[in-house]
Amino acid sequence: MNIAELHQLFLISNGVCTDTRKIEKNTMFFALKGERFNGNTYAEKALESGAHFAIIDEEKFKISNQCIVVNDVLTTLQNLAEYHRQYLGIPVIALTGSNGKTTTKELINCVLSTKYKTTATIGNLNNHIGVPLTILSMNKETQIGIVEMGANHLDEIDFLCNIAKPDYGYITNIGKAHLEGFGGIEGVLKGKTELYRYLKKFDKLIFSNLEDEKLGKASSGMNVYSFSQSNSKDNDVTIELLESKPNVVVSFQNKTIESNLIGAYNFTNIATAITIGNYFDVDFDNIKVALESYIPTNNRSQIIQKGNYTIIMDAYNANPTSMNAAIDNLNNMDDNETKIVFLGDMFELGNEASVEHQKIVDKIKETKVQEIHLIGSNFFAITSNSPKISKYKSYDDLSNNWSLKNPKGIILIKGSRGMKLERILDLI
Repeated sequence: MNIAELHQLFLISNGVCTDTRKIEKNTMFFALKGERFNGNTYAEKALESGAHFAIIDEEKFKISNQCIVVNDVLTTLQNLAEYHRQYLGIPVIALTGSNGKTTTKELINCVLSTKYKTTATIGNLNNHIGVPLTILSMNKETQIGIVEMGANHLDEIDFLCNIAKPDYGYITNIGKAHLEGFGGIEGVLKGKTELYRYLKKFDKLIFSNLEDEKLGKASSGMNVYSFSQSNSKDNDVTIELLESKPNVVVSFQNKTIESNLIGAYNFTNIATAITIGNYFDVDFDNIKVALESYIPTNNRSQIIQKGNYTIIMDAYNANPTSMNAAIDNLNNMDDNETKIVFLGDMFELGNEASVEHQKIVDKIKETKVQEIHLIGSNFFAITSNSPKISKYKSYDDLSNNWSLKNPKGIILIKGSRGMKLERILDLI
């Protein structure tokens, strides 16, 4: 069966699914494989649960004509998504970057959905499986697609672009994330700007923050719609940061927007959503309502009140760039409040891991933070004799041996996803 024929079956199905626990009636089940599972073995269960078709790549699991055998299920999923993207013919915005991708994507979606029927990446399903699933979740009612793209090695963004075929693109920033896979910060820049090179090849549009010199240089000579904090002959939109202690307040068109996001590092995320909304002719009032109603979730810059503590829960992910920004934000907050941090290991730093963890500790011990708790093997190995610092080999070590010295204050919780530092809430 070719992709065109499979697409016709997809159109009469109720979407796609890769998890039999989430099967809905008449869905198309794709039997993906992983290191510890073989989706082919679940094909029969998927059909019993109501799936319309099961796409498999092992003949022995074909139990009826509802099982469609292909050479490789993952490749077929990706090819189907690419075909569907061309079938839809709608404008697609792609975004990538080291930090802030998901928050920026959510903000863009909030703004554009006030005027258009949008379909955006759910959560952070932004890889070689998530991007195809996002494209396949779009339908003829979708007016604008918003696709988040993640990568931890070279050529990945280019691969995802060839599936999503974006008309517009934005890179949040270039930071010290996935250094192990990219081979260093220059590798990160080269990998993320694959989005720019794809867009340039097809004469598409880049949204750009003019104040990011590194990305500004990378987008030189391309079709750009830009923003900055000050008026210039080069920028298309001017957005000013008014306040970030703790919530970000901005000025656009001489009017104020008060967000529920904390920290100056969220300014560019908000400014991006305003810029893209402005480009697509969303009026100011709708932009304002969208951004002021957005509440961060999923451990991303969430503000949680627990007893006498105001907790900044930012434990969805971490790298040296985002951790430095979070520390700076905490350090700039109300000096009358006691400041406490829980920092978990940063992953995928390769040979730079020990150096980058040491830099974080050297920095934070010189700040106004009174109490510092470090969790994980990388932080445990750092050198420090500061009385403010307590080190723990793991979360279990922390939970068995810690105590808060201060009865109230502002707490920052920041670490890589694998550390699962949101569990600290149960200890406070």
